Amino acid sequence: MKVAVVGATGMVGEVMLQVLAERNFPVTELIPVASEKSVGKEIEFKGKKYTVVGLQTAVDMKADVALFSAGGETSLEWAPKFAEAGTTVIDNSSAWRMDPTKKLVVPEINAHELTKDDKIIANPNCSTIQMVMVLAPLHKKYNIKRVIVSTYQSITGTGVKAVQQLENEYAGVKGEMAYKYQIHRNAIPHCDSFEENGYTKEEMKLVRETQKIIGDKTIAVTATAIRIPVVGGHSEAVNVEFSNDFDVNEVRTILHNTDGITVQDNLDTFTYPMPLYAQGKDEVFVGRIRRDESRENALNMWIVADNLRKGAATNTIQIAEYLVKNSLV
Repeated sequence: MKVAVVGATGMVGEVMLQVLAERNFPVTELIPVASEKSVGKEIEFKGKKYTVVGLQTAVDMKADVALFSAGGETSLEWAPKFAEAGTTVIDNSSAWRMDPTKKLVVPEINAHELTKDDKIIANPNCSTIQMVMVLAPLHKKYNIKRVIVSTYQSITGTGVKAVQQLENEYAGVKGEMAYKYQIHRNAIPHCDSFEENGYTKEEMKLVRETQKIIGDKTIAVTATAIRIPVVGGHSEAVNVEFSNDFDVNEVRTILHNTDGITVQDNLDTFTYPMPLYAQGKDEVFVGRIRRDESRENALNMWIVADNLRKGAATNTIQIAEYLVKNSLV
């Protein structure tokens, strides 16, 4: 299996390499790909050194799979070129997610929709992935009518520049700013750029992508996305209104029995999800599961996951694993 990692020197790219190694993905030849300024650099994978190549070189090398994490513009230009060369692209940017001709995949939910003809596959937004992992099994049982979500998102979702900004602010050092405001001791209600309706792109991703992945446009979703000075992962306060009534213990059982989800919900031992414990892990953690007493058939939950792993790299590689397992690549 010849595997290209596009954006190999970036934050998500580095985690992709780590996850490929951890999960023993069948890499026979690794092609690390990055922008021209990184071409010629060396990266290490499983104890072996590889030289970073440019995009056209990588296309010509005809990888079986290309894992993209290099931004939307790069994906729009280069993913079709890789696909034309016979490479299956799994793209981590927002470029292809809402394209009606492309599948938007969380393997535990809808990988079964994939075919050999899918040469460009979209990986969802990190915040969406962890939320739909919890929503999908509950939708099957109770039918979701409406979702209200507030996210508390790690600075790692912005990238290396944001991590450096927080470290500088901790140290009292002036440096380059990833955000318009300081992030240390602050919460910024602004993730991604604003759209005409007053919502940010991040908030609208949660709306549109949820409906597409679950396959139900009748689910009403409204979101507020907030950036907080945390490194370990994204947290979400989620309120769900169902068509049908539910038993809270049954909800816990359904989630406990869902692959990829860990229920952490014991108030006696103060057990609940936190980014501190989610960092470096692949599961989606859910807790504070309780009935919304202000509204009929409504539920509150707290959902946490490492946005660089299940929210990005791990989900991408799980898609590749599904393709390999089912001889689709």
